Amino acid sequence: MTPGLRRVAPDIGPDAAVEILERDGALIVEDLAVPATLDALWEDLGPALEARDYSGDWYNGTRTRRVSSLFARTHRLTPVVTHPLFLGSARRIMQRPVHVWIGKSRTALVPTVQISGTQAIQIHKGQGRQPLHRDDALHLRRHPGPTSRVQLMLAMSDFTAENGGTLVIPGSHHWDDERPPRAEEAIPTEMKAGSGLIWLGGVYHGGGANTTETPRTGLTIALDLGNLRQEENQYLAVPKESVLAYPEEVRRLLGYDRCPPGLGWYEMDDPYVVLEDEAPAQVPVPTP
Repeated sequence: MTPGLRRVAPDIGPDAAVEILERDGALIVEDLAVPATLDALWEDLGPALEARDYSGDWYNGTRTRRVSSLFARTHRLTPVVTHPLFLGSARRIMQRPVHVWIGKSRTALVPTVQISGTQAIQIHKGQGRQPLHRDDALHLRRHPGPTSRVQLMLAMSDFTAENGGTLVIPGSHHWDDERPPRAEEAIPTEMKAGSGLIWLGGVYHGGGANTTETPRTGLTIALDLGNLRQEENQYLAVPKESVLAYPEEVRRLLGYDRCPPGLGWYEMDDPYVVLEDEAPAQVPVPTP
């Protein structure tokens, strides 16, 4: 078991999860994905990982395979990305009102959240530790400060200290930008396949070293504030027909939405209009 990282059941509720995340910066949700969802993701993504070469650079891993454009490669991510402890916590943490003046009126505007980066990551024997980093550095955020990213790593295989379980420094989102992370402060994530690590963008983390014979496979999805540029260009990564295979909530998370007061509009309208004429009948969302 992982000391220092709280482990919670999938039904504790977003409010309790938010309290832990704001204090510790990370938590482990046991059994976040049901076995049927995990099997379906392996069916859709496993062949792409098998066919992919190692990344080949020091940061992404010379013994690590990475596959992106996940929402184009599978239509089975709805119960993962909309899980209440992931999406619900992200909404509570990031969708907080911002007060602005419009003329003589003081108005509260609530930003949207959006899917930013997606990857399946497979760490093989011989891969060393990834440098510890903050993912919200992509947007040149200053720390400490408001959270602009909430991220999930779904374990598609068991995560252990020996096979490259994600290294996390709990509480490091509270640090300023002058304090560097140290390897000895990082805790390896240990969790069973189907469980998930959720962490805030200001938390120092990195892939662990794999000294075993078995690859460690995880699937990561980042949710960012809707007024920031997506890390992965979802409009290019996910063809429209793949977007239409998902329910409206996920389509909007992929970027077909407008962030108040007016970011992302199309013909001065909600960009979702480009999907409405082509949208098939909605299907029930599987229970996570």
